[in-house]
Amino acid sequence: MSAIRLLPDTLISQIAAGEVVERPASVLKELLENAIDAGARSVTIQLAEGGVKLIRVTDDGHGIVGDDLPLALARHATSKIGSLADLEGVMTLGFRGEALASIASVARVTISSREAAAPHGASIAAEGGPPRDVEPSAHAFGTTVEVADLYFNTPARRKFLRSEGTEYAHCLDVVHRVALAHPDVAVSLRHNARVTAHYPRAEPAVRATAILGEEMMANARRVDESIAGLRLHGFAGDPAQSRGNRDAQYFFVNGRFVRDKLLAHATRDGYSDVLHGDRFAAFALFLDIDPTAVDVNVHPAKTEVRFRDGRAVHQFVVRAIAKALALTATDAAPVGIALRPAQRPPLPTQGTLGVAQPVSAYTAMISSLREQPIPAPGPLFPSTETPVARATFAPREAPEPSTDWALRYQPQQRAATGFAMHDGDRTAPASTPSPTALPADAPQPLGFAVAQVHGIYILAQNAAGLVLVDMHAAHERILYERLKRDFDVQKVTAQALLIPVTFNADPLDVAAAEEHREALAALGFEITPLSPTSLAIRGVPALVADGDLPALARSLLADVREFGISQVLAQRQDELLATLACHGAVRANRSLTVTEMNALLREMESTERAGTCNHGRPTWYQMTLRDLDRLFMRGR
Repeated sequence: MSAIRLLPDTLISQIAAGEVVERPASVLKELLENAIDAGARSVTIQLAEGGVKLIRVTDDGHGIVGDDLPLALARHATSKIGSLADLEGVMTLGFRGEALASIASVARVTISSREAAAPHGASIAAEGGPPRDVEPSAHAFGTTVEVADLYFNTPARRKFLRSEGTEYAHCLDVVHRVALAHPDVAVSLRHNARVTAHYPRAEPAVRATAILGEEMMANARRVDESIAGLRLHGFAGDPAQSRGNRDAQYFFVNGRFVRDKLLAHATRDGYSDVLHGDRFAAFALFLDIDPTAVDVNVHPAKTEVRFRDGRAVHQFVVRAIAKALALTATDAAPVGIALRPAQRPPLPTQGTLGVAQPVSAYTAMISSLREQPIPAPGPLFPSTETPVARATFAPREAPEPSTDWALRYQPQQRAATGFAMHDGDRTAPASTPSPTALPADAPQPLGFAVAQVHGIYILAQNAAGLVLVDMHAAHERILYERLKRDFDVQKVTAQALLIPVTFNADPLDVAAAEEHREALAALGFEITPLSPTSLAIRGVPALVADGDLPALARSLLADVREFGISQVLAQRQDELLATLACHGAVRANRSLTVTEMNALLREMESTERAGTCNHGRPTWYQMTLRDLDRLFMRGR
């Protein structure tokens, strides 16, 4: 007796269903993909009990011929491909021809459809087995697929389903994916006879705002980069709006939602300079690629892909994302889409973290990098301002108190040195600025400094309202970007110290400094042994000369000992430069003059990724006039 035997068709279908139909959301995904492939412009979805009791999808696509309905429920029958060449260049979302057959093997399925040229519709039904005969039915142009009682004939599979709320949440996520990828298709969702989501046809940014939220999209950067055979477009969320999970990460390849390890790694690398290590960015990105250069026939669920040249795709995605995030505050503005009209246009709808509010039209492509010379020894932030009168806000000195606010706060021009402040023994001249807001077309998105708070934060006024700046985090990002640029062109400028800085060191650190003296000199450091347990710092990179030099040297030598100088200079280069920038940045309780504060703001505006520090924390926060009005209950 033979031990090998053919399996019955019913068992074969249920085995296939185990790969395709994992839960109600899997069924909904297949039905929505069929609707999109049919050219639908409007899709209506009805769910009951999280999709376990009922899933009904109605579209206005081109419909199915009545005679073809039995084939629609047959395994490996499809209208989307007909040859191997079609499979290698498939552009439709579905192509296997097994989804409906798999669903029909574990649920009660009814398909009703009508072509535009047909006088009436037709329907067919199946309940866990072969389909019934085709019957005429009254139906509008398009197709309706109804899936009821999922796993009615396989109760063991039904036990693996979660609660109604959980299954509905998975279905809603599928709807969001399809709606994001196809903003030209209207999508409506009803759950238990209640409308829970409705997305009319709209522009991509509007559709993304409706799904991802106004807060995320108000700060998102538009991505649109192309190279031969590749295009990446969509929206990259600001690092300050990062989340604790991957729920807001949507990546599509030729309109198909995918969870690909290569693309996930590429997006992570694109955010590497601005994202905290345990946080996840939010984004909706679309990769358009030659269909012959990507294999979508990798997994039955079609959520995995394989690229012919994965390395090139990886590098392209990394550079495109990094380029969008690197746009300076004066180069570009966030997408800034809002669903509700602002009550005080053109001000932003809410406070934002670490992103400049739009003051000019969005520029899609980054301009050439500015050549910024290394500052000569002198003030911490050399003044970059010209003595042009600008309006700001500060109290006017008065000989005696007065209740006439019009007299106490008279509009006057701000002097170049700005607000009166003390910095050690220095005192900046006082001025009497204007209480009026900056003009809407002010050329500086971060505005002009007003004061310093506890030696930590800078207060500035811009066209939108009040800007709060963490001066250490901001200066850290500026130094980091300068060090990267200098290191890339091998022009790290060293500054010799008039008086060497000595410190006690571990004998291993002393040995490392002596062994790698030439390599450290290439980084701008001159560190020489004084004794078996002490070192002298005689030169450092000019950009970090004002930092905590002993701590900086100890951190550098610790990395050299742990990873080796070659790995530090290659694989861990960015981490090394970030450490140098952190130790070299201005510290808390350092008093700055208004001229220095304004110079820092101007540097931030022209520095890439200035919205976040090297550790992924925001460097500045915008409070709009509406936010301030709300604090003081104005207008209520």
